[in-house]
Amino acid sequence: MSEMSFDRMIQQMTPAIYESLKRAVSLRKWPDGRMLTAEQTELCLEAVMRYEVENRVPEEERVGYLQRRTCGSASSGADVPPERAGLARDASRD
Repeated sequence: MSEMSFDRMIQQMTPAIYESLKRAVSLRKWPDGRMLTAEQTELCLEAVMRYEVENRVPEEERVGYLQRRTCGSASSGADVPPERAGLARDASRD
C-alpha cells in the first residue's frame, strides 16, 4: 500500500472502523472469524496507532498502554512478605 493512500485511509477512518481494526488486532482475526496474517496484523496495528495519534486518543486508551507505577513501597514490592515474593528460605539447603 502506498504511503499516500495509507495516510488518506487514516484521515477517512471512522471511529467504528477504528474499533473494528483494534478488535481484529486484539483477537488476531477478522469479524467473520478468518485469522489475520502477520502482514495484516502489522498494517492494522499501524493504522490503529496512527489513528490514535491523529485523533488525540488519550494515552491511557491507546493500544499497548501500560500504566506507570508510582515510586514507593507499593511499586517496589517492599511491603510484600518474602514468602509471597518467592524469596522464602529454602529449608532443603540447611
